[in-house]
Amino acid sequence: MSDKDLIIGIDAGTSVIKAVAFDLSGHQIALASRRNEYTSLANGGVEQDMNRTWRDTVAVLGELVEAVPACASRCAAVAVTGQGDGTWLIDRNGNPVHDGWLWLDARAAETSTQLAEGAESHAIYKRTATGLNVCQMRTHLCWMRDNAPELLKQASTALHCKDWLYFKLTGVLASDISEGVFTFGDYRTRDYSPEVIDALGLADYRELLPPIIDGSVVSHGLSDEAAKACGLTAGTPICLGLVDVMCSALGAGLYDPAVEPGLTILGSTGMHMRFVPDAEAVVLNDAKCGYTMPFPGGSFAQMQTNMAATLNIDWALGIASQVCATQNVSVEPEKFLAAMDDLVIGARPGSAFYHPYISSAGERGPFTNPDARASWTGLDQGTTWADMLRAVFDGLILAARDCYETMGTVPGEIRLTGGAAKSKAFRTLLAAGLGAPVRTIAQPEAGAAGAAMIAAVQQGLFEDVASAVDIWVMPHLNDAELPDEELTHLYSGLFDTYLETRRALPHVWSSQSKARRELS
Repeated sequence: MSDKDLIIGIDAGTSVIKAVAFDLSGHQIALASRRNEYTSLANGGVEQDMNRTWRDTVAVLGELVEAVPACASRCAAVAVTGQGDGTWLIDRNGNPVHDGWLWLDARAAETSTQLAEGAESHAIYKRTATGLNVCQMRTHLCWMRDNAPELLKQASTALHCKDWLYFKLTGVLASDISEGVFTFGDYRTRDYSPEVIDALGLADYRELLPPIIDGSVVSHGLSDEAAKACGLTAGTPICLGLVDVMCSALGAGLYDPAVEPGLTILGSTGMHMRFVPDAEAVVLNDAKCGYTMPFPGGSFAQMQTNMAATLNIDWALGIASQVCATQNVSVEPEKFLAAMDDLVIGARPGSAFYHPYISSAGERGPFTNPDARASWTGLDQGTTWADMLRAVFDGLILAARDCYETMGTVPGEIRLTGGAAKSKAFRTLLAAGLGAPVRTIAQPEAGAAGAAMIAAVQQGLFEDVASAVDIWVMPHLNDAELPDEELTHLYSGLFDTYLETRRALPHVWSSQSKARRELS
């Protein structure tokens, strides 16, 4: 019997880099993590030091190796996932050309609008089944082509975050079947599409795109240099996972062909997904928005992605803290969170409406508009702070419904993960707002778990992803939170008004954006 009884999942998120050790049944053994840092620029850019990201990854792997007895000799494989979209350029020597551009980067907003409104946008959307938005590498490359050609002249390869870490671990340049395909490919063939690349006007930069590999099939060995740095054994199989949201989808229970559930991930950003059994069941929409990403095998996840989810709550609580500070009262946002459930449940629904577009990059789901901004509307002198906070919660719930209905219908069951899943109030309101049972999962590190599952399949520990899900995921699903019929009826009425207001706002957003530019 082999003594290889651990798999390590690396999850390099926007806020935190984690390395998590799992046993072969999917139980978490140990975790090491380190906070990320990124820089926000005056022009809307958001960048992260690529070399530091690698150093932090080495550090968390080293901490994990120290914490787990005989970790290096027991490790069967390592899988890596990371934050999606963005652009991480390297030169021919494998060195960063510039700091990595994150998905939060908004400097290409005008380019995004031009692409989305251009004559080729339908052809691009038809093949990728993914809408054009400001976050994506394809938009960033088009902006660089027109505004910073020196970056592309220096670059040899354009990577995403997880691809950069895979390269540093193995020396192999590659992208995966999710991120490579939804950005530049055809979801039916699961490979790059020359038609898409041509339609983007990027044919001259085709050589920047690395080969696409399926991490459930292919692995590469840990390099000698990387092994020495992190304390693992050289040659240990390294698997390139799907982008973080897809690994989270695997780890949190979206992959369930029998139920075909939905999955809502409410962290800093919001992801609303539905399981799609095959390419024929992919649903395109008139707004040409959302993402379509393949699982290993023949199925897909379709998703609509809110640029900001719990960021809206963080912002609202931060404002409250600032108000208190003007009176020399120090209240940490965490203390607000402790009492938030009762405060929200006790407030009046519908006394204010909130559209949760707090990100400075605008919104990308279920519509694409870089000018979109958050707003409270419908306030009067009777509106309380609790009512306004309830409106923020309700806005996130109605935004989720907006996303699901754009993809067809709300699935019959919703799986929920992310920071907001810890809130009893949020689970109760989400079940009512979507009119569907909501189930959380007792797997705190779904992204790392999903990556590790891909490695487990690649190593032959499971026949396929479905077999891995049966062992790693299904036993950890919690009992369903059932929708309250009275609240469900209430939310149906609120949703119509929410949607009507949302559709009336784009002209206002455009006018406000113009005013901001003139003032700056």
